[in-house]
Amino acid sequence: MNPSAPSLPFSLIATDLDGTLLRSDRTVGERTRAALSLAAARGARHMVVTGRSVAWTRHVLDDLGYTGLAVCGQGGQVYDAGAHRQLTSVTLDRRVARQAVARIESVTGPLTLAADRDGVDGVVVASPGYLHDLAGETPIVTDADADELWAAPVRKFYVQHPTLTEDELATVVERFAKGLVSVVKAGPGEVELLPVGLNKATGLSFAAGRLGLGAADTIAFGDMANDIPMLDWAAYGVAMAGAPSEVKEAADEVAPGNDEDGIAVVLERFLGSGNPSGTPLGLRGCPADSP
Repeated sequence: MNPSAPSLPFSLIATDLDGTLLRSDRTVGERTRAALSLAAARGARHMVVTGRSVAWTRHVLDDLGYTGLAVCGQGGQVYDAGAHRQLTSVTLDRRVARQAVARIESVTGPLTLAADRDGVDGVVVASPGYLHDLAGETPIVTDADADELWAAPVRKFYVQHPTLTEDELATVVERFAKGLVSVVKAGPGEVELLPVGLNKATGLSFAAGRLGLGAADTIAFGDMANDIPMLDWAAYGVAMAGAPSEVKEAADEVAPGNDEDGIAVVLERFLGSGNPSGTPLGLRGCPADSP
């Protein structure tokens, strides 16, 4: 290590996976790999924080050669990729979840559900009509009856409605099932029901603590609404260019998109590239490109 080289002002780099670290072709750009390697050489750690469960994250991490801790399942699982071992898992109380679903359906009418079962090999068990976009990356049991949905411990439920958008669904959940479950928008026309208080920030905080690190040590990158809690938690939050406006508003900076190596662009600047003075850029609340 060159003692004259500027160190990264953060000890932990937390990145979402899809739409952030991964490009559209599901690879990591060479420029981003190089920036993360340089940051590691200067003492920083990289941690993946994803809404994916361990079951459909671990093969991606293996392909990337990633061996650190990963926060999966919207913060509900901490996974040691090097040891191929799940360290923690938070499950959803099925009795409480039933109450929540009943309250939501009293307003919306019938919902289509999919249960994300607990465990490293957890499958997704879906009721008839569920439209999934997991791209074959996790086992899914389709056309399951109601008993199968509730038969085993689950981490979360995916919820869809034939006509309501994800924003409309989330609003109903927040109004009528508040205190029973937490809700995040999972994608077009879909939300996830989670244990109360669970989000990416709670999972990241726990995993960072295992490394002796905290929010003040962290820069976080994300592109979806479920990333907002960790962008708020971290000392410096970065939204990707393709993120919705609500995510950009929650961030300290908006980076180029995942296909343009946005993570690398930001890290290179903090590491000195494009910043000849070596002065750390962008205090919290003051985007780096502000005058």
